[in-house]
Amino acid sequence: MTAALEVHGLGRRFGRGGWALRDCSFRIPAGRVCALVGPNGAGKSTLLALAAGVLKPTEGTVRAPAREDIAYVAQGKPLYPQLTVAETLRMGAHLNPGRWDASLARAVVDAGGLDGNRRVRALSGGQRSRVALALALAKRPALLLLDEPLSDVDPLARRALMSALLASAAEDGTTVLMSSHILSELEDACDHLVLVDGGRVRLGGSFDDLLAAHTLVTGPVGDLAPHTVVHASSTGRQLTALIRPDGPVDGAGTGGRQALEPTLEELLLAHLRSPDAPPLLMPDVAVAA
Repeated sequence: MTAALEVHGLGRRFGRGGWALRDCSFRIPAGRVCALVGPNGAGKSTLLALAAGVLKPTEGTVRAPAREDIAYVAQGKPLYPQLTVAETLRMGAHLNPGRWDASLARAVVDAGGLDGNRRVRALSGGQRSRVALALALAKRPALLLLDEPLSDVDPLARRALMSALLASAAEDGTTVLMSSHILSELEDACDHLVLVDGGRVRLGGSFDDLLAAHTLVTGPVGDLAPHTVVHASSTGRQLTALIRPDGPVDGAGTGGRQALEPTLEELLLAHLRSPDAPPLLMPDVAVAA
């Protein structure tokens, strides 16, 4: 399977501040929309900046499309505050000759009711996000990197912008790697997942494959061998555990407990609560050592 982004042993150190990212290896299959998740300080923003070529790695390698085929929306949505909205779009056209989709840029901006003569410094945070996303989408990139792209956009506008983003990506076969803390947003929009925690990749693969590889069991407290336990908690005599099955997962295979497929939220929370759980990368995301 062709990869749109592939990183090997990727790491970035910031002076005496230590490693923000260390020994990360994974790939994103071309044409996928991948959620990049993890707690604050996990290294998500650093990973996206390295993939975009904005930062240079301290160690490891990044294989990505050429710079002109990448669009990157950083968390701070950096734009020139003295320019108007219309001037910002004209700048985007000037910097991307031959590939700029002016009608798409204008449609994204117009959908937010933005006055083209208004200066960027006078825009709200959500309006600046809309302009930044218009610049990224109108470039028609092969790889779109988004760091909390809609965090300051109201829920109704966020839904509309996400729909426009996904429609554009599907039309062009764009690969998207997007971080967000809004799990429902990611679950509706994405088909793949990369979980970063403590500067390392803990989980990676398609939603379907990752959910199928885990089982949520509930029932009497007791031994869960031979299954791999990701996280377990008990209340009195009742046990709830997320496991990676090693053998049958019916009642007999889990000590008579109920076995269910977890939700995406249950899967992520269990892994975040258990940083020592063994990592799992599915074959379409894993890279050869």
